[in-house]
Amino acid sequence: MKFTETPLSGAYIIDLDRIEDERGFFARTFCVKEFSARGIILNIVQANTSYNKKRGTVRGMHYQLPPHAEPKLIRCVRGSIYDVIIDLREDSETYLKWFAAELNEQNQKMIYVPEGFAHGFQTLVDDTEVFYQMGEYYHQEAATGVRWDDSKFQIFWPLEVAVISVKDRSYPLFHVK
Repeated sequence: MKFTETPLSGAYIIDLDRIEDERGFFARTFCVKEFSARGIILNIVQANTSYNKKRGTVRGMHYQLPPHAEPKLIRCVRGSIYDVIIDLREDSETYLKWFAAELNEQNQKMIYVPEGFAHGFQTLVDDTEVFYQMGEYYHQEAATGVRWDDSKFQIFWPLEVAVISVKDRSYPLFHVK
């Protein structure tokens, strides 16, 4: 795997190191040693998938409050997404900054999202599936989010929003503490 740090400290884009032959290819998508070598401790406790019917669907911007903050490893296994993360760590040099990358079934890139980040995405094509590996269990009482269209962040979304849940539309605007 090739790790490229994003402009947001601690978050990485990860490219697969493919071994190809006449059958296709093989690639490692997770290795404790390779993650640990970069100071990333990711104890995967849960894996989730998200299927999205329509191009332009937005899911996010989600995170869990401490003590249940959750690191994530995200990969788009079918279709294409515009994946967005926001650094909500108050002590971070990149506090309130966002970063986005296209993840799709062709480039097979992954994004590592540290604890303390909000995460969301917009589908770029119909019939898109996203696979998440989580470093914390889901705790409904700790689950929250920030608005995908909050002017505090000024996130660029490449498409008009076609579908978004009532819950994601109703998160309050973010207030700096």
